[in-house]
Amino acid sequence: MEKYIKPLNKKKISFFNNINSQILILFGIITCVCLFSDLYFKNYSLTIPFIITTFVSSLITYIGIPILKTIKIQQIIREEGPKKHYIKQGTPTMGGIFFIPIAIIIANILYFKNQDYKIILTLSLLIISFMLIGLIDDLISLKKKFNTGLTSNQKLIFQFCISLIFIIFCASNNLLSSNIQIANRIVDIGNLLYPLGIFVLLAESNSTNLTDGLDGLLSGCSALIFTGLAITILVENQANAETLAPLCIVMAGSSMGFLVFNKHPAKLFMGDSGSLAIGASLGGIALISNNLWSLLVMGGVLAAESISVITQVGIFKISKKIKGKGHKLFLMTPIHHHFELKGNKETHIVTSFWLVTLLLIIINLVFITKP
Repeated sequence: MEKYIKPLNKKKISFFNNINSQILILFGIITCVCLFSDLYFKNYSLTIPFIITTFVSSLITYIGIPILKTIKIQQIIREEGPKKHYIKQGTPTMGGIFFIPIAIIIANILYFKNQDYKIILTLSLLIISFMLIGLIDDLISLKKKFNTGLTSNQKLIFQFCISLIFIIFCASNNLLSSNIQIANRIVDIGNLLYPLGIFVLLAESNSTNLTDGLDGLLSGCSALIFTGLAITILVENQANAETLAPLCIVMAGSSMGFLVFNKHPAKLFMGDSGSLAIGASLGGIALISNNLWSLLVMGGVLAAESISVITQVGIFKISKKIKGKGHKLFLMTPIHHHFELKGNKETHIVTSFWLVTLLLIIINLVFITKP
């Protein structure tokens, strides 16, 4: 009897350790959530847009990879990163220019006649603008043949200017509310909405940028977070749910389609053109839907990546000033590299972060979101 059971167990183990199987499970989870949502919220349709966007994003990404190889748009691995990442040198990058516009185009086509189309158009311009910042950064990096393109200050200035324009426009068109929900409380922050909005967009876009360090990490997490945002907006029965929920789900589908080729070993990286755009879209949607707290909870992995970097730099500088020698809390930051240097497999770290994100989304929907 044992000789028949053991091979079965091995098959089960290999199934759940296989990254392709895990992506299939991830796709299945999001599809089931969309189906349930369509049945429960009968006035909305998420399943078809999600599947269409996933398929188109995957197809366009597949077509784009050989083009990037031909023109030699290849990733440059930073020397101070994990040594095992050197094998990724030369992998095509700037994949964001494929899957980000797909989501924007599909959202604009499907919901052009929607009464709140102005919201989609505004967010589309924000997302594309951040994608262009990332594209400039990627191109300069490739030209310099160095991992860094724009300087931190240059990137921050561009991000700040676009964020300021976005916040002013949204506030003047009554797309933002100064009554911010924090946990289960509503706080009127008045004019502090402007600096808060700018901070959210800068923090979110840079968090996603830092998270994009392992194959499939950001694309998988973002697909889940966008889905979580869509369901949160529908559960809250917001006035603009008919516009924002579908936009979230096409962003999820676009990320999912890209993940097919971004999984380990990645055939394509998204680059800053993808990571900055994802962060801007998450921040922009959360601001307009007044779901900043929910985004903070569901995007806990993104927050942890940023906090690990800030903490590492702070402790190193303070300890160096006091003791004359810098002390490190982590082996390397962002924190996913710490787990890598601890000896964990890249695929295990990625899927663990996906599971944590899924758990945080469930926590948000069960304990925080109010119907």
